[in-house]
Amino acid sequence: MKLDATESCKELIELLNSKHGELMFHLSGGCCDGSSPMCYPLGEFKVGGQDVLIGELAGCPFYMGKPQYKLWQHTDLTIDVVNGRGASFSLEIPEGKRFIVRSEICAVEE
Repeated sequence: MKLDATESCKELIELLNSKHGELMFHLSGGCCDGSSPMCYPLGEFKVGGQDVLIGELAGCPFYMGKPQYKLWQHTDLTIDVVNGRGASFSLEIPEGKRFIVRSEICAVEE
């Protein structure tokens, strides 16, 4: 699994970082907005044994729920930004933006 961010995503992370300090991301794979990456101040979302650190997104830790990770472990993820508001507590919502996942299945070595 490879994790990457578009330029617009990096710019939004920089803006949010200037307003809220260090950040973290979590992707639960749940229904509704749970399938979108959620951005929180670092440490505000409590990760546990069912969460996997899959990398850093523009310097921010990015976690995924273990059930989702099992399904997506052979998928390259690019986090992007679109206009619009989600129905979540993610920090980008007041900016009129939302983070989304763009994915591409990667080759599995046998």
